[in-house]
Amino acid sequence: MNKNTFKNQSTDSLDIFAAKLTYIGASISTLGDGIQAVAAGLALEALQNSKNDNSNDQAKQSANMKEQIDYLISELQQIKKILK
Repeated sequence: MNKNTFKNQSTDSLDIFAAKLTYIGASISTLGDGIQAVAAGLALEALQNSKNDNSNDQAKQSANMKEQIDYLISELQQIKKILK
């Protein structure tokens, strides 16, 4: 084997190794992007659930306030009857 043949084989091996590393790096990057997309989806779902929970809490608070106002109105009506 002469020097030129050895250099060509060495260069080819280096090129193949570099191509393999590039492929592995791109695969890892793609996997990372996929994980990041899933995490973003989970965060979005958590925010939506939180908003829905807040809406439910506000609806419960509104219903509770309505009940209290209705009670106060009925009490005022009874007081009004007593004063007449």
